[in-house]
Amino acid sequence: MFPKRKKISQMKINNVCIVGGSGFVGKHIANLLTTREINVRIPTRHRERAKELLVLPTADVVEADVHDDAALDRLLVGMDAVINLAGILHGDFRAVHVELPRKIVAACTRNGITRLLHMSALNAGIDRPSEYLRSKGEGERIVMTSSLTATAFRPSVIFGPGDSSLNLFARLARWLPVLPLASPDAKFQPVFIENVAQAFAASLENPDTTGQSYDLCGPQCYTLRQLVAYAAHITGHNPAIIGLSDSLSYLQALMMEFLPGKLMTRDNYYSMKMDSVCGPDHSNLAEVWGIRPTALEEVAPLYLANHMPRERYDRFRHRAGR
Repeated sequence: MFPKRKKISQMKINNVCIVGGSGFVGKHIANLLTTREINVRIPTRHRERAKELLVLPTADVVEADVHDDAALDRLLVGMDAVINLAGILHGDFRAVHVELPRKIVAACTRNGITRLLHMSALNAGIDRPSEYLRSKGEGERIVMTSSLTATAFRPSVIFGPGDSSLNLFARLARWLPVLPLASPDAKFQPVFIENVAQAFAASLENPDTTGQSYDLCGPQCYTLRQLVAYAAHITGHNPAIIGLSDSLSYLQALMMEFLPGKLMTRDNYYSMKMDSVCGPDHSNLAEVWGIRPTALEEVAPLYLANHMPRERYDRFRHRAGR
């Protein structure tokens, strides 16, 4: 646990810089904040790749290298708060998960910004089995032991339109009649992207959330095999899923690590050694923010519809009254 800070009496946030705002989670948070007439500044390396953000009424999309201290200072001019969502699943974990949070904390301090919301990860910790989780843990420690009024969020796998989990499973099921699956019994408690965005937005001006780190999970646990089978089923496919042993799982991760796209790496394999679940106390969404956790089955069929055979999708729409 990190030391709790003295709560501040009130916060009024009008201008927010979202580092990582052009990514999956960032786009949803930016959309939500703009509906509340909060001005958001979103740095990106390639402005043309963030076209859907350009139409948001209070969004300012800026080309910038957030790893550059001078660029960070320019980005934070006039800001009341910063949201850091930067994260990667493979690559230079230390640069993104450790050094960037350190630079953001320093830039906030230089520019008189006290409010920081930080995206960590469920199971993050410096003693964890994967570099991903260790680096996430170190980055969270840097943020939460700083002098800033910070809040950290630790979600399980996040699902929703544009996700890189269920959409990937659906694509694989569509093209592969046989799916050899590494770590088939790894457990997850997926959380809906809109619930995550709501938690960030609701915390922004809430002084009771400062100094806190929140685990974010959905209402139900699944094994990786169950998630893959579910994505395949609702999109009208039925591949043979072959669960691999621990040693074969490692071998598959090693082989895939050298393929284009890196669908899996050994570090991913090590991360799945720890179940990504919140356990019996998974009610943060409801107890802290009054958010009803959305079940996977409520929304996944809608956004995975483009993976369905057309006639199956039409029947689904008819049953749903759409």
